[in-house]
Amino acid sequence: MITAALSGSTPPGTPPDPLAAAIGHYQTVESYRVTIRSFHDDDDEHIRYYYKKPGFIRMEFIRPHDGAVLVYNPVTRRVRLWPFGAGHFPELDLSPGNPLIRSWSGQRVDRSDVGVLFDNVRILQQGGNTEMLGEESVGGRVALHIIVTGAEGIAVANVHRSELWLDKASQFPVKVISRDLQDAIIETVMMEDLEIDVALPETLFNP
Repeated sequence: MITAALSGSTPPGTPPDPLAAAIGHYQTVESYRVTIRSFHDDDDEHIRYYYKKPGFIRMEFIRPHDGAVLVYNPVTRRVRLWPFGAGHFPELDLSPGNPLIRSWSGQRVDRSDVGVLFDNVRILQQGGNTEMLGEESVGGRVALHIIVTGAEGIAVANVHRSELWLDKASQFPVKVISRDLQDAIIETVMMEDLEIDVALPETLFNP
């Protein structure tokens, strides 16, 4: 069920299902880079994130583990980790499921891109409820605020309700708040300095 909250209508120029439109647009994206700030339980993470089809991922950690670099190769399905910076000893070769490199919430690096977020929210949307709360300013960008709540008792990756702010220009999320079945906030994520379809050199993923 999709409902338009507050004014009873979506802002002019907004597609009937902006989430579906954003997912469709994402499927055309070849690469992106973004700074991710994640806040949870009075702690925070700060990561420079790079993505290139068909699933190459590079994370440069700013907080915590300042200087650490992690690269995932979808061809080999292996992760290379440099705890003290790319090119510095030691270099670790790991499975993406290795507990050492899972996030605090258990998220795997090979399931960390925006496409996975969209997939999970889309699953919540099926049989659940979607509210479109209109346009808001987030980090200087005009964004459409959407809340997707799963059906009763349904959670995806422990998330029952997902609040998204989709940048009207890029259709990418610029802010996401996830809540559990008790409506407690699991995590707040801010996405800054977003650049889409940028030229990312091979050396980023094969340092």
